[in-house]
Amino acid sequence: MSASHKPNWRHKLHEIIYEADTPMGKSFDVLLFILIVLSVVFVMLESVPSIDAKYHDILYAGEWIITIFFTIEYIARIIAVKKPGRYIFSFYGLIDLLSTIPLYLSFILAGSSYLLAVRALRLLRIFRILKLVRYVGEATKLRRALLLSRPKILVFLFAVLIVAIVAGTLMYLIEGEESGFTSIPHSVYWCIVTLTTVGYGDISPVTPLGQFIASIIMILGYGIIAVPTGIVSAEYSRAGKDTIDTNTQACPNCGESRHKDGAIFCHHCSEQLNPDE
Repeated sequence: MSASHKPNWRHKLHEIIYEADTPMGKSFDVLLFILIVLSVVFVMLESVPSIDAKYHDILYAGEWIITIFFTIEYIARIIAVKKPGRYIFSFYGLIDLLSTIPLYLSFILAGSSYLLAVRALRLLRIFRILKLVRYVGEATKLRRALLLSRPKILVFLFAVLIVAIVAGTLMYLIEGEESGFTSIPHSVYWCIVTLTTVGYGDISPVTPLGQFIASIIMILGYGIIAVPTGIVSAEYSRAGKDTIDTNTQACPNCGESRHKDGAIFCHHCSEQLNPDE
């Protein structure tokens, strides 16, 4: 009886923590979402001297409550899966760990000589904001669109780099050291800054020809901004039509969450998704 009860309890825990298709799973995700946002807000408020001086104890106590909750959540996630190593060394597993341990490390590194180190470690809590991606429904589609866009964007960036090198070399020959273009790398730096429409103004052309080339680079910069946006938008639209991610049902064995509605077995490891059925 106890042997059969344990898997049921473990499966229920997995369903609540890793899935969002059930009422309890949705409530758990909403609660985590709220706590993550609160934690990030606390970190930001602590960085304001006037607020920290007045409400330090409240912020500190609130952060400890949130840290304890996320510690329990981290342990529960390890218990709920059959292969804990997959979660522990996954992207989200490492983020969960990094965002939970800073307050505990403050006990080990306590002392005036380690004050700066402790403050830096406490800033790691800001990584909790990355956990929010897990609870945004469109995040998977966006990630897929970015992955599909990667080859095109890399080719595009390579083309932009070639333009920057050629234009930077021309500006070095035209303007020379008198105008601040002291070397080709320095001129390429100016071209990249101008091409991205940032324009720091630390270097500027003075000759008519140099200003003409700079004008072309500035206009070209506005067109360049639209290209990656168009590439990602096209892939995002296509991902919305082709994606098989129709629910949040997660495999208790490998953690794969991309399954069609009504799926019985995991398409990644062939493990049964609902062992109790």
